[in-house]
Amino acid sequence: MTGGIAHAAEFPSFGEILYFLVHLYDGMPVWSIPIYWIALVCILASFISLATLIIRAALVRRARREVDQRTRAESGEDKYLWVFMVPALNEEVTITDSVGRLLEVEVAHKRILVINDGSSDRTGEILASMSAPELTVLTRTPPNAKQGKSEALNDAWRYLHRQILGAGTYAGWDPTRVIVTIVDADGRLDRDAWKVTGHFEDDRVGGVQSQVRIYNRHGFITWAQDLEFGVFGSVFQLGRVAWGTANMGGNGQFNRLAALDSVAVTDDAGRSGPWLAGRLTEDQDIGLRLIHEGWRGAQSSSVAINQQGLHSLRALYRQRTRWSQGAWQVLDRIWPSIRNRNLSFAARVDQLWYLLTPIVQAVVGISVVLSVVFLGFGLYRPQWSIFIIVLFYLFSAGPGIAGVFFTRRRRGIVPFLMNLLLAHLYLVYSWLIYPVVYRALLRQVFGRKSWAKTKREAIAPPAESGAAA
Repeated sequence: MTGGIAHAAEFPSFGEILYFLVHLYDGMPVWSIPIYWIALVCILASFISLATLIIRAALVRRARREVDQRTRAESGEDKYLWVFMVPALNEEVTITDSVGRLLEVEVAHKRILVINDGSSDRTGEILASMSAPELTVLTRTPPNAKQGKSEALNDAWRYLHRQILGAGTYAGWDPTRVIVTIVDADGRLDRDAWKVTGHFEDDRVGGVQSQVRIYNRHGFITWAQDLEFGVFGSVFQLGRVAWGTANMGGNGQFNRLAALDSVAVTDDAGRSGPWLAGRLTEDQDIGLRLIHEGWRGAQSSSVAINQQGLHSLRALYRQRTRWSQGAWQVLDRIWPSIRNRNLSFAARVDQLWYLLTPIVQAVVGISVVLSVVFLGFGLYRPQWSIFIIVLFYLFSAGPGIAGVFFTRRRRGIVPFLMNLLLAHLYLVYSWLIYPVVYRALLRQVFGRKSWAKTKREAIAPPAESGAAA
């Protein structure tokens, strides 16, 4: 083997490709070969999954075009009671903005429940100064306060049943016609959030996730987060709508109250609620449990929620480590997903692949690190060729390019070149935050679940709103 580039410019024959694959890892340390083969299988499966989801997302988007263009009067949103829940712990910077925008959401029947979860800043004072008939502030105090987002939401769920549906204007309202919407304290939900109504016309739909955007995208890191959410919603979420397996994302998730009631559990203290304590990504967990219970999950392409991105790489690492650890936690949902008779075989395979994401990321990442080490120390000298270089490039950049081009649909040579550039910048960002997979695994292994709250930035004017921005 040599380190030079072969001069063969012709595309290899099938026999040559087969020979190449059989001897792909010749010369590698024997112990590393199984890792590389597993990584290769994971990469190929990822390509198949991505291609499938892109095709299905395109079909769903086309099928829903007419429904998404309905007017508010045609939507039937007035048949529903919309309950917005806002967990707030030391949110003095953003709470006025978030609640103020919820007051502007255009629906006929609306209640806003803000859960002040033992804030030590001016959050309580600010909320006390806000007066609106739709607004109720639930104040949690020690020792019940600061027990996690799940407990705060469960408190609001109990209040909804006891006070809103138990007495007054909305007493006895059918839970199948109550839409519970979770909005983070930095969230800016679209005024026309009623557009998700079309999804709930299907009685089987238990949850709809809005498109997440970043409104303070003024630098590379925040811009990349915005693109990341765009690709996830437009490809991975929308592509799963037909299967009914689109998951919930926490901020901007709409849930039918009857669906939440169906997964409610009672803890050791006798308190009931749909959200499980101890889950670092309670949104992902409840989305999976709703699907296991027989409800369908959907993704909206017409309603967006803008939230703050993180400019600090350190803060981003902390946030993404928590999210990744949440993904490790829900590995215990694999068996229920495989046994879920409410889903087709293809949907169950996709659910399995989705849940295996942290394992796949860990294996592929290890193979990349080993390659760098082997090449750097001269333990392996590949025979470079145009075919190998192109193959390596496609494996590395292909998925990101496909996702970006599908999400940012622009015509013309300039948009094409811009998308190509953005896709490669996005690839850099993806590898930049890749180590969180292993950091999260270590935290999970050692049972570490405590987290410092992410500090909010001062409010700035929002970027263009709307899911199609």
